[in-house]
Amino acid sequence: MRLTPTLPDGHGLRIGILTSGGDAQGMNAAVRAVVRSALSVGAEVYAIYEGYQGMIDGGDGIRRFGWDDVGSILNRGGTVIGTFRCKEMRERSGRLKAVQNLLEHEIDRLVVIGGDGSLTGLDVLRTEWADLVAELVDTGQVSPEVARKHPSLMIAGLVGSIDNDLVGSDMTIGADTALHRIVDAIDDLTSTAASHQRSFVVEVMGRHCGYLALMAAVAGGADYVLIPERPPEDGWEDRMCAELKRGRQAGRRDSIVVVAEGATDRAGHRITSEYVRQVLEDKLGEDARVTILGHVQRGGRPSAYDRWASTWLGYHAVHEVLSTTPEAEGHVIGTSANRIHLLPLVKAVADTKSVPGLIEQGRYTEAMRMRGRSFVEMDAIFTELSEPARTTAQGVDDADRKRIAIMHAGGPAPGMNTAARAAVRLAISRGHTVIGIHNGFVGLAEGDMSELAWGDVEGWAGEGGAELGTRREIPSTRDLYAVSRALEDAHIDALLVIGGYSAYEGIYNITSERDRYPAFRIPMVCIPASIDNNLPGSELSIGADTALNVIVEAMDKIKESGIASRRCFVVETMGRDCGYLALMSGIAAGAERIYTNEDGISLDDLANDVHWVRESFARGRRLFLAVRNENASRNYTTEFIARLLEEESHGMYDVRHVRLGHMQQGGSPSPFDRLLANRLAYRALNLIDDELAAHQDGSWFIGVNESDKRPTHMEMMPSLIDSAHRRPREQWWLTMSPVGRTVSNDVR
Repeated sequence: MRLTPTLPDGHGLRIGILTSGGDAQGMNAAVRAVVRSALSVGAEVYAIYEGYQGMIDGGDGIRRFGWDDVGSILNRGGTVIGTFRCKEMRERSGRLKAVQNLLEHEIDRLVVIGGDGSLTGLDVLRTEWADLVAELVDTGQVSPEVARKHPSLMIAGLVGSIDNDLVGSDMTIGADTALHRIVDAIDDLTSTAASHQRSFVVEVMGRHCGYLALMAAVAGGADYVLIPERPPEDGWEDRMCAELKRGRQAGRRDSIVVVAEGATDRAGHRITSEYVRQVLEDKLGEDARVTILGHVQRGGRPSAYDRWASTWLGYHAVHEVLSTTPEAEGHVIGTSANRIHLLPLVKAVADTKSVPGLIEQGRYTEAMRMRGRSFVEMDAIFTELSEPARTTAQGVDDADRKRIAIMHAGGPAPGMNTAARAAVRLAISRGHTVIGIHNGFVGLAEGDMSELAWGDVEGWAGEGGAELGTRREIPSTRDLYAVSRALEDAHIDALLVIGGYSAYEGIYNITSERDRYPAFRIPMVCIPASIDNNLPGSELSIGADTALNVIVEAMDKIKESGIASRRCFVVETMGRDCGYLALMSGIAAGAERIYTNEDGISLDDLANDVHWVRESFARGRRLFLAVRNENASRNYTTEFIARLLEEESHGMYDVRHVRLGHMQQGGSPSPFDRLLANRLAYRALNLIDDELAAHQDGSWFIGVNESDKRPTHMEMMPSLIDSAHRRPREQWWLTMSPVGRTVSNDVR
């Protein structure tokens, strides 16, 4: 497990922070993290207002920030320190003013949150720093003593862009929230479109990058998508209409086409949403409507991911500017496979800017590859999912047509339906017959199953719950014969299980009994679906992101209800012995204290917390939030902690405790969970097809992890699990604990 680095000593150092270019949700979380992380190690922080313009104007445009200056901004969209597209910064004269104003405040470290243009300007400023300082000394605007103290500029860049267009990073600040806005809109449009059997054309942002369009099309269950990286071939209009017509014949009552604003044909002509609408109306005779989402994609509260990930990035930005040397090249701080990833700034910007050129040159495969492996994979998934005509998979030999069973097991998790829908349609498109098993292992033992057609899973992409039903019971020794007979009687050739810990235990038990029951000698694959995020072989489980968003939204409301009074809240989350939900939601919601099973709770901890809460309210605090994982301690319960805090308040504040309960397992799955569900279903079907083609009967579980390694044999499960706590032995997200403590503990 890679550890989060400890922040270097920052005493005597000054850091400037600015946001530049277009705003993106999550910028405030990054600003907050930079300010508080720097303050925690003794550095001073100066907020530069209105982007580079504030640096050039100086004066009140550069202000020293304290701990409370970034309080209560996590849930706010936009950027509280403002942003501006500054043309003057492109001129040397403008940069000369900027350096002079920075040196007036003795700032020689900068964290910039913006797009590729903002980061390019940052590197230019770093490169020219010594010459600009020398010029200022020559003209008497800066003293030689100040110049000697600040010979170099140390920098760190964070990308704030809803387009998610930085080459080399999985996600940029704001992209996840923008995807929330788009998918919510598609869900709403789908319901009204289905009522009238109508087509909608949805235009989303993405001038040179099709991330939002492609991911929204997959997550929203759209029929067709047009993106800049893959311009359609001539005659695409007829093919699009044919796909939409086949979708209607397969049972759809609506048609959704998603268009990126930068989509073009292969001649470079822009494909507008209005043109697409006219094509649908002319060729299909349908009443088609256009919805241009516009700047609503940039607005509103940031998602849970854009809060905790931006906090993580801000923490590492401070580490970078405090630990780098004048000789080191500047870095952009991104993410890759749930890890912080340092990218050379100049190369990252150059690679990002190269993609539009590749598209213009017709090098579409290279442009797609530059977007990353997951982008290419999602394009393949969408292509296969959007072809309902292949319900009989023309050209597939009868020998290759198999009966694949799909079921759920364990507690419900948002996204189970999404995974089932994807698995059903992918299997059908490949010529297989799909059998749906109802109500988990109980239903399997009873033979409660039915064939699923393409139209049977219509509408499942955004539905919460589990339409096939799910149960936590796992087959006991006496149930195995019934399970074996059911599989045998239904002539099942492969089994796909979407679920939580119970699903994995059940399949492990079945796999262990293959010598006794020949019907178990078929390919079996488990897909992780659990809000607890506690399954082996995968760092993320379907449902966990949705649960986080539900928790954070609830805590936002809880905080708002208490801000007018002097109040302390203790909020309990689910997770059993896994503290993922508590830690990540606590960071995203700005909790002051987080209790998890992994860290435990001691009497000394509680005594310190009581003192901390009392002292902070005495200094003027009006709100305190603590988050507790449901199994953080057997004796120090949520109610106990709340009573303890209130007993020691002496009337200075009151205390409320809240159990969020099963609302965390419900609701429509988030875009992230929908994409994860589609991705894992696709990989599971690929694995099953490989096993069947090779006449193998492997039993596997799959997931996503740092190395993106191959699926894991079910026999390996005991070695990867802490069975006493029903969680993986290694949990990557624990590296976030010091980040959470740093940004929550007031150091005054």
